[in-house]
Amino acid sequence: MELSQFKLPFLTIVVATIIALLLGYYKSMAASLRSKKLPPGSLGFPFIGESLSFLKAQKEDTIVEWFASRITKNGPVFKTSLIGSNTVVITGQAGNRFVFSGADNGISSNQTSSAARILGKHSIFEVSGSRHKLVRGAMMNFLKAESLQRHVGQMNSVVKQQLFQELNGKDSVQGVTLMKTVTFKVTCSLLFGLAEGKEKDALLNDFMFTIRGAWAIPLDVPGTIFRKAMQARRRISKVLSDLIKRRKMDMEDGKVSSQEDVMSTFLALRDENGEPLPEEEIIDNLITLIIASHDTTTILLSLFIRHLARDAEVCYKVLEEQKQVLKAREGSSAGMLGWNEVQKMKYTWRVAQELMRLTSPAFGNFKRTTRDISFGGFDIPKGWQVFWVTSPTHMDNNIFEQPEKFDPSRFENPTKSVPPYTYIPFGAGPRICPGVEYARIEVLLIIHHLITNYSWTEVIPNEPLAREPMPYPAMGLPIKLHPRKDV
Repeated sequence: MELSQFKLPFLTIVVATIIALLLGYYKSMAASLRSKKLPPGSLGFPFIGESLSFLKAQKEDTIVEWFASRITKNGPVFKTSLIGSNTVVITGQAGNRFVFSGADNGISSNQTSSAARILGKHSIFEVSGSRHKLVRGAMMNFLKAESLQRHVGQMNSVVKQQLFQELNGKDSVQGVTLMKTVTFKVTCSLLFGLAEGKEKDALLNDFMFTIRGAWAIPLDVPGTIFRKAMQARRRISKVLSDLIKRRKMDMEDGKVSSQEDVMSTFLALRDENGEPLPEEEIIDNLITLIIASHDTTTILLSLFIRHLARDAEVCYKVLEEQKQVLKAREGSSAGMLGWNEVQKMKYTWRVAQELMRLTSPAFGNFKRTTRDISFGGFDIPKGWQVFWVTSPTHMDNNIFEQPEKFDPSRFENPTKSVPPYTYIPFGAGPRICPGVEYARIEVLLIIHHLITNYSWTEVIPNEPLAREPMPYPAMGLPIKLHPRKDV
């Protein structure tokens, strides 16, 4: 009886104490913020902020309008609260330059906790300083244009093999699934030399789970998407570990060079103390490379296929350019494509650039401040999120005339180039995506082989896009294939 009489007052005291501490904390935070000149805008409701309207706009593919309305009201720099954190959205050319400058600007990468655990603690998105510079430098060294020139012939063979393997005997396919499968298998072949077979097919399924898990609630309990993603990640790690062991032996026996692929490059890498990268670090960054590149390339290819089915004039111009590429290779190396042929696909790549301007695969992303910083005359406190976004410059009439119009010629004239830090589907400046040249070659080779062998029509005319959060055709882009007889 005495114990029960004591329990209620005790619990009341505990709850009251917690409430008092929370109120004290928020009062202290509010006082601290009052001393700063924060950007205009609204933090929305406590804890929720503006997350619900942000996610709704994302799902309904009205995210460009969501940002535009707030920029009109508040200017190019404004505050909000998204996904549980106070956020400052920085837009415009000057804002992009500040975010992507590569200088010590107090802004670091900010993966969600789910993505951080999927990618691993050694991912270049999770490390900083000399370690980040070392690993990113190795990636850039392999993925730069000068290095990739040696691999274009191999890429062409792998693209051709994978594409026609998937299309063999079919008169219709899901465009998105086709592009996901082909790009993944090409990447596995080029980045770490994984041969065709059941192992590669199993990896594809596991990577699909890990990509979903990177956007899921990080609840590691039975039955959740995140638990399945982490299980898939462990299976991927086991496959990559076995590949690394075999590759080490081949390199020691002189069968494989250190420039063979990204895996070989990582194995040959040494830090400032002359030590090799630990196996776990190599695995984390191989997984990072595949996940970071897979969705963006797949989306661009899906948008490309979708547009060519709808725009007869652009389709004709792309086909004519690819016919000229084929004609130039007649009678040499069995028609194999190399670096010189890819460089001739200028109009095809301009179409891709314009597609990414209108619908960037990544419309923006979160970063986080590591210290109190300022931009545009406003203070941004330490620990706040910073969000950069593509549409304010991509759809700016002062930069791109009639921005709603599809016009690949915008990227045609080198004397009237796009101003720096205004076209940012791959980032910009020192922080540009290291895989941009690899993505360009892969996209051009896939489009070349597809359009010179098939025409296609949409099964679902005017199929809309859906962002969850990446912009994919809502029904998976089913297309009807028609073998070409005129090429």
